[in-house]
Amino acid sequence: MECGDAGSQVEIGECVADDEERVEAALAAALRFALDAAEELDNVTERVVAVPALEAGQKAWEAYREEHCAFVGATYGGGSGTGIAIRSCWTSLGRARVDELMRYAQ
Repeated sequence: MECGDAGSQVEIGECVADDEERVEAALAAALRFALDAAEELDNVTERVVAVPALEAGQKAWEAYREEHCAFVGATYGGGSGTGIAIRSCWTSLGRARVDELMRYAQ
């Protein structure tokens, strides 16, 4: 969802929050699909490497997203757009991660 059409900063903030909620739900679903595929691969190959690797990668990605988006927010100098910038960053990176996880879920 694009929030550029929202009027006030409050409306933009609400739109971004709603968008973030949807992306987080999609991210959780994509991770479940990718973990299922990784588990199936581990079962077929009789090795336990795909699931732990995906879990470690996800943990690293989450840390990256948190720190990177904190930096993005810092570029706003503590102004009123800081929270919106951080949430927009989370959403943008979350969408990309959903696409990436879904490639591995197939």
